[in-house]
Amino acid sequence: MSGVKGKVVVITGASSGIGEAAARLLASLGAHVVMGARRMERLELLASAIHAEGGSVVYQQLDVTELDQMQAIIRLARSRFGRVDVVLNNAGVMPLSPLEALKIDEWNRMIDVNIRGVLHGIAAGLPVMKEQGFGHMINIASIGAYEVSPTAAVYCATKYAVRAITEGLRQETGSGIQVTLVSPGVTESELADSITDDEAKELMRTYRRNALPASAIAQAIAYAIEQPAGVDVNELVVRPTA
Repeated sequence: MSGVKGKVVVITGASSGIGEAAARLLASLGAHVVMGARRMERLELLASAIHAEGGSVVYQQLDVTELDQMQAIIRLARSRFGRVDVVLNNAGVMPLSPLEALKIDEWNRMIDVNIRGVLHGIAAGLPVMKEQGFGHMINIASIGAYEVSPTAAVYCATKYAVRAITEGLRQETGSGIQVTLVSPGVTESELADSITDDEAKELMRTYRRNALPASAIAQAIAYAIEQPAGVDVNELVVRPTA
């Protein structure tokens, strides 16, 4: 029996990319998937597809920058399925630009979604896991959590922060709660669509010539989830071979 089967998994940013791929895969493995994202129409279509394949899924509109919305989706998971086994903090944005372009609103958006959103996921999910005596917090970072490239200074800073927060959480939580950082390399997603700076767009076009499918990262997430309770997969870095 799959170690994923029957687990209740809350996924943020589930309407596309890694979040969507994870929802599809985990539902196919027998998880109860609770999806959140801002785009309700995308969630509705995805939920219909998962239901058509026999999967268990519910969804709710979610902006991870709002703590009350994150708490609400955790409540949804508990009310429908009785517990929360996994919180997958996946929502993220990546409007890259050189620092000298001074796109301050975009800097703030990355800080709000990429850092504050993860903290809100922890704030909403951790008390429930502590009460239960078990749970698994999975945070999506990036290879940008390990290296910095031109136009990506602020984005990488947010992902370094996610890496630091995740390691701190791992050290602070007691037995029974697993903590995993998943850092994708170049992966097919809509992240680059938010780039408004022409220089950054061109750099990213070249950078993304060899990209992993989002399903590859979903497989890594499933690997971490299916481990026995006493096993904690701390960090997974997944890159294309090219």
